[in-house]
Amino acid sequence: MITKQSLEILSHIQIAEETFEVVLRSALSKELKPGQFVHIALPGHMLRRPVSIANVDPEAETFTMIFKIFGEGTRHLSKYQAGDKLDVILPCGTHYPIENLKLEHALLVGGGIGVPPLYYLGKQLKDKGVKVTSVLGFQSASQVFYEEKFQQLGDTFIATNDGSYGQKGFVTDIISELGSPFDYYFSCGPTPMLKAVTDQLADKKGYISLEERMGCGVGTCYACVVPLKADPTKNKKICKDGPVFLANEVSLA
Repeated sequence: MITKQSLEILSHIQIAEETFEVVLRSALSKELKPGQFVHIALPGHMLRRPVSIANVDPEAETFTMIFKIFGEGTRHLSKYQAGDKLDVILPCGTHYPIENLKLEHALLVGGGIGVPPLYYLGKQLKDKGVKVTSVLGFQSASQVFYEEKFQQLGDTFIATNDGSYGQKGFVTDIISELGSPFDYYFSCGPTPMLKAVTDQLADKKGYISLEERMGCGVGTCYACVVPLKADPTKNKKICKDGPVFLANEVSLA
């Protein structure tokens, strides 16, 4: 059940260029699943900000979210400190349905702020005994985060657009070198990256998670619709029907 809560910030730190990690405590933390998000209200800003879940500690009843400064709202959020309160709606959206999948090897493909939800997913997969390979893309070295955490899950490869860290190029360049020994792929990031990945892995089974600005976050305002690939006259709501979809379920054009 989606609930609105006032939550205390336990930790608020910068982990990369204009990128921040925030830890909050909520009794609903244990209900959060990989791929879901929370919707945050900020004073003086009309629309809430969707932020994906990067990790959950069910015993401590805490969850971690990561956001990047994209505008005045997230810049405002970057000024918060431990001890401050946030108006949060949770849990929101769909999740990666790994409990229903038979897989031995998973490929995680993330780009920029699409990386965080894949870490929580990777942890869940590893706990199930699944081999995890991660390919993460960033614009430059200053924006790389969580590399060591992903390395603890399995083989991890980094691509940067400018070549200042890891391999120069895009995640698709690394994927082409890896081959495809995996059963499923799971990807989250900017729409152009998702389109490139789904085109490249068209013969593989997978799930994608879309990044999108949202209005209500619960499926009532129709501000974040995306057309179905099989029938462009029909739409899905990213905030309610997603953000996780089957690869090639929705149009990324």
